[in-house]
Amino acid sequence: MLTDLRRAKGGFTLVEVLVVVAILSVLAVLAIPDLSGVRLRGNETAAVANLRILVSALDTFRLNQTPVTYPGSSVSSGGTTVDGIEDLDNLNPPYIDPVLAGGTKQGYVFAYAAGSSRTVTLDGTNYSVYDDYTITALPQTAGTTGKRTFFVNQTGVVRVDAAGGTPTVSDPPLE
Repeated sequence: MLTDLRRAKGGFTLVEVLVVVAILSVLAVLAIPDLSGVRLRGNETAAVANLRILVSALDTFRLNQTPVTYPGSSVSSGGTTVDGIEDLDNLNPPYIDPVLAGGTKQGYVFAYAAGSSRTVTLDGTNYSVYDDYTITALPQTAGTTGKRTFFVNQTGVVRVDAAGGTPTVSDPPLE
């Protein structure tokens, strides 16, 4: 009689509610770590894409210089002084977006280093010319915003250190 009364009101028993809560808890435990992995993989994919954007911007910059050079320290471009990638957004037109020019984007920190310079004399003026560079992409928070570290140089080949160390030209290319 009491069971019939509860069913007539359309409510759930305490046991039914506890079973549903337990099932939802198990599903949450299984799904939440996978969702954080999606964010991490997304950050790593974005880091590689941003490295490729930087390579393209640096190649464009280089081809528009006289003499032909990658940015180093105080490279003049149409009256604007360019130091590394930080100022590639100040050119007209900008070569990269200001967030990437700031060196940090989507969980990764990008560091540009010009290679050694050589002096070129053009029309009686000496210029420092940079024929190579390196860019590293390191996670802002290792293990949280990314696990792998990336490296690229003027060849455009993105290399990866899967262990999360400092990437170099000797690391394997990204597949």
